[in-house]
Amino acid sequence: MIVLDEQLLGRGLEAEIGAWYRGSVCFIHELRPHTVVKDDVIPALLRLPRQPTFVTINDHDFWRKVEADARFCMVCFDFSDSEVRQIPPTLKRLLRHPKFKTKAQRMGCVIRYTHVSVSYYTRRDRTVRTVVL
Repeated sequence: MIVLDEQLLGRGLEAEIGAWYRGSVCFIHELRPHTVVKDDVIPALLRLPRQPTFVTINDHDFWRKVEADARFCMVCFDFSDSEVRQIPPTLKRLLRHPKFKTKAQRMGCVIRYTHVSVSYYTRRDRTVRTVVL
């Protein structure tokens, strides 16, 4: 399951990702309907579905602030609002990387994707590591 952050709503990203991703694609508010989902409750909501990968461009509020959890993966894109159309192909490339290819490999990782690097930390090791795509 890929869970998209609310600021990605209304851009058709779920359809683009759904075209190549075999699992379901939804938005974070669908995990708790009829309520406003604040950033501080997102990690708790991500523990509810089975092994979701959360995708956001709100890296300032999540990267190095969220404790990694074995029950989910978080991908923080350092993209501006005008660059969100790049998320589907970039996410596809990221999820094909040997380090993040399977759910088992991704779970427990918080990943930050910038235009120059891909960094991550895990629940076991908060040391930031960098991979080459």
